[in-house]
Amino acid sequence: EAELQEQTHYTQPVLFALEVALYRWMESVGVRPSYLLGHSVGEIAAAHVSGVLTLSDACELVLARGRLMQALEPGGAMASLAATEEEVRAVLGSLGGVVDIAAVNGPRSCVVSGDADAVAQVEEHFARAGRKTTRLRVSHAFHSARMEPMLASFARVAESLRYGEARVPVVS
Repeated sequence: EAELQEQTHYTQPVLFALEVALYRWMESVGVRPSYLLGHSVGEIAAAHVSGVLTLSDACELVLARGRLMQALEPGGAMASLAATEEEVRAVLGSLGGVVDIAAVNGPRSCVVSGDADAVAQVEEHFARAGRKTTRLRVSHAFHSARMEPMLASFARVAESLRYGEARVPVVS
């Protein structure tokens, strides 16, 4: 069902499976990376395919992450902005820590995450400056301070896993 696609306890494992499958397909046709790069659940996929995490441990971590995030109070917002990290940081400084940079996707591409009203203020600022802004369809404000209540439980799961050496360097 469509609304299930937006629930992170489903999307996290699906994204992980897709990313690992794409890596394995590329591997099967002879592509060998010099480095692996990952952000968010992609970082867990990179850790797995590099050999840092077994498939079982990576799946355990992804499932715990999705479950713990889904259990948080829904709300907040995320937005993609055509802006540099420095430009975004300058705007966030006046908001009292209720919006964070969730990702720097490129030299002029950032994602912000946090309280919905404050994210809307950031979007308005950049829209007035003629910059493209896109509100992301998410159930929670991922990669923001709103995730802090799940961190201790997530750390306990992460600490219970076995970690190996990376066969391919991973850039976090």
